[in-house]
Amino acid sequence: MHEFDDAVLQCFLNNQGQLFPEDNVVSNLEEAEAFLEESLAIVVNSIDEVWEFFEDEGLDVEGLQGDEILEADEVFDIGDGRYLIVEG
Repeated sequence: MHEFDDAVLQCFLNNQGQLFPEDNVVSNLEEAEAFLEESLAIVVNSIDEVWEFFEDEGLDVEGLQGDEILEADEVFDIGDGRYLIVEG
């Protein structure tokens, strides 16, 4: 089980529209935590780890370079050097 701190939960709560533009899926931190645990979201500590995750999962990164991967809808910049990855 992953531990999601308040910074991670708040990031997802505030930015969930980038992955789910049609509707908010969570409305508070408790719902955010439950959703992230259910969706097997992960927190990584660098852009390199974001790349590793996408490659390990076989996700399409063709044509992306460097920090362009951060533009993927599944990647949320927590703002402290860490990234939340949520598979939609």
